Amino acid sequence: MANQTITAEFLLTRFTENWMLLRLLAVLFLLIYLTAMLENFLIILLTVLDQHLHTPMYFFLRHLSFLDLCLITTTVPQSILNSITFTTSISFLGCVLQLFLVVLLAGSEIGILTVMSYDRYVAICRPLHYEAIMTKVVCVQMMTVSWLNGSVLGILYSAGTFSLNFCGSNKINQFFCDVPALLRVTCSEEHATINISVAIGVCYAFSCLVCIVVSYVHIFSTVLKIPSRQSQSKAFSTCLPHLFVVSTFLVTGAIAYLKPNSDAPSSLELLISVFYSVAPPTLNPVIYCLRNKDIKLALGKFLRNFRSRGLMER
Repeated sequence: MANQTITAEFLLTRFTENWMLLRLLAVLFLLIYLTAMLENFLIILLTVLDQHLHTPMYFFLRHLSFLDLCLITTTVPQSILNSITFTTSISFLGCVLQLFLVVLLAGSEIGILTVMSYDRYVAICRPLHYEAIMTKVVCVQMMTVSWLNGSVLGILYSAGTFSLNFCGSNKINQFFCDVPALLRVTCSEEHATINISVAIGVCYAFSCLVCIVVSYVHIFSTVLKIPSRQSQSKAFSTCLPHLFVVSTFLVTGAIAYLKPNSDAPSSLELLISVFYSVAPPTLNPVIYCLRNKDIKLALGKFLRNFRSRGLMER
């Protein structure tokens, strides 16, 4: 309990000390946040309302959008508020909760992205058995396992980090509470608990990466055997966006957690943290749905129904 009695709050790092530039960044983050909220909420709404989107692929996409909504809400509003009020403080309990949620949501998202790669593998490599394999029960079980894995990682990381003593500087070199930044300000010499937690997290992420790579090796080998160029193009357009999202998410997260700690924050560190905490919730809907005909049709149908109801009410 020493850390809780000595450190009542933490001070987050500003992107800049220039007051005007900080306000502009707050406006930019607000626009990004509202865009991400609108995009992901729209995907959730469409995949719930449109019967044609009640398939395993869109079931996972709906949960991915929900995770993205929660992930960006966990970090960005606090940063916007601090930029507007020109403060950097976050309470001790607020920091604990933020770290727990970030790790939980990121861990769950890695699991869902892995499940989505398996779904694409079954759809492309074993299309005749797709409905028998990807049943509703199996999809729910996979989703539950992803959430449970994220929850376990969240508990391990938050408990391991805040079991340490924070009796020195309370300034975190990050714009949200994250493990590498918090380890720089602890006065505990032994980090065994959090080191074990990070090792478990690395093993989890690596195992997910291996599953994804194996899935895509089979997918690409199957796609290249398809004689039709149009079918090949359709398969690649479905898989490549998912591969881009996974690689960006895992690479930036690995850099943030595995790189050697430095005493002073750098612009590159803050940029990397934006890539794995802010960019995915904003880019995922665009990457997955920009060329998706089913989503476009569902959106057109939704807008037509919404417009006709508005005219009827008038």
